[in-house]
Amino acid sequence: MKIAITTVQIPFITGGAEFLAANLKQALLSAGHEAEIVTMPFMDQPSSLLEDHIVASRLMDVNRSWGGDVDLCIGLKFPAYFMPHENKIIWALHQHRAAYDLFNTKYSPLKDNEEGRFYRDVVKKADEKYLPEAKRIYTISNNVVDRMKKYNGISSQTLYHPCPDMESFYSDEYEDYILMPSRINDTKRQRLAVEALAETKSDIKLYLVGHAESQSLLEEIQKCVRDNHLQDRVRFLDYVPQEEKIKLYAHARAVLFIPKDEDYGYITLEAMASERPVITCKDSGGPLEFITDRENGRICETTPEDIADAIDEVARSSSLAKELGAKGKQHLLDMDITWEKVVRELTKP
Repeated sequence: MKIAITTVQIPFITGGAEFLAANLKQALLSAGHEAEIVTMPFMDQPSSLLEDHIVASRLMDVNRSWGGDVDLCIGLKFPAYFMPHENKIIWALHQHRAAYDLFNTKYSPLKDNEEGRFYRDVVKKADEKYLPEAKRIYTISNNVVDRMKKYNGISSQTLYHPCPDMESFYSDEYEDYILMPSRINDTKRQRLAVEALAETKSDIKLYLVGHAESQSLLEEIQKCVRDNHLQDRVRFLDYVPQEEKIKLYAHARAVLFIPKDEDYGYITLEAMASERPVITCKDSGGPLEFITDRENGRICETTPEDIADAIDEVARSSSLAKELGAKGKQHLLDMDITWEKVVRELTKP
């Protein structure tokens, strides 16, 4: 089949969504299909752009190309998943969260005022009109399934996918640092991680691996480090190549992943593949679908004190970290998350 994968590209930003689209394309090619990623640029500020992008997506008919008819369209992200096609499947990474669960929070430009409510309703009405055009709707996690049902009354099905290079992750000697590999932004909560480190009784270190989306936020976190006299215990590694990132996982004592209501989160799977326990929070969303408290990681209250207690537990005992990490790896294997399964499900008649 000729398959179009429709998604968006925020200029100069690359992350999990881009990796997923690329890996889906490769999996489809490996299964013998022809596949291409069809992207459209997307910016949600100023909010008036939301209507423009929705209209633009509806004008991008992907039923045909110069190479002939397109047999299947797989829509991934708002508003590209609105592109018309006669045989469309949606595999939603997430909806436009600024209009839903993040509405009127510090994480969303849409506030509870006349303008914010107007554009929230624009997004909601578009989802409810155009998503049901798809023959089947999947999402990448139970968390996204629940949101779509809660806010739109639309039913969907979870379809998990592996993280990039999952077979390449490995376990080595447990060293004296906690790894936090996430791009630096408000929803990933690196500042909370630093505040937690300040409450620890051990002298374990924190490695922050990821590029900052905002220089002002990076400076705020760096100031928090200085104010708490943690300069010798916090390392900012920015972007690192994949091989180096895998090595950092292999030697970490544990992985700290405390986002605000994550959709899915490659980091959870990368940690489990590396036999590292995951420390997460009760409001972190996607990781909670994989982590059981004190079984293969720790699930904490969203407070510096509770996160600090969990960090200290693994800091004091590498044997505990090893035990939790081994159980995490086995759980991941038992779940049998593969691209082969994803392709079979998305391409079935």
